[in-house]
Amino acid sequence: MTQALEDHAGSLPGAWMVVQWMGAHVFKVGPGQKAKVFAIFADKTGRVTLKCKDAETAAFLIEIGAAEKAPHLPRGGWAAFSLKDVDEADLKERIETSYDAVRATLTKAAQADIPAR
Repeated sequence: MTQALEDHAGSLPGAWMVVQWMGAHVFKVGPGQKAKVFAIFADKTGRVTLKCKDAETAAFLIEIGAAEKAPHLPRGGWAAFSLKDVDEADLKERIETSYDAVRATLTKAAQADIPAR
């Protein structure tokens, strides 16, 4: 499932991947140094860290046990989802939500250079 989810993240307009932070596959959107992270796949932990549409949604998902607190992103609506305990279709939707939330924080010029999805 991990490869299918990574393929999905990489297929979003303007998305690209870099390996960093102890081998994590980090997906970003935007140009070069101004790109922003929207998904972190950490093979060692079996989790994907994603931005929720808002901090309240992240807190709710953590509270009900659907996600965990993102270890290195404790604020801003980030949550970590197990790759084993969540349905692939659900995670694909969460990846898209994360992408949309992060893309919306790019400058207007950067957003204009990325094709619509």
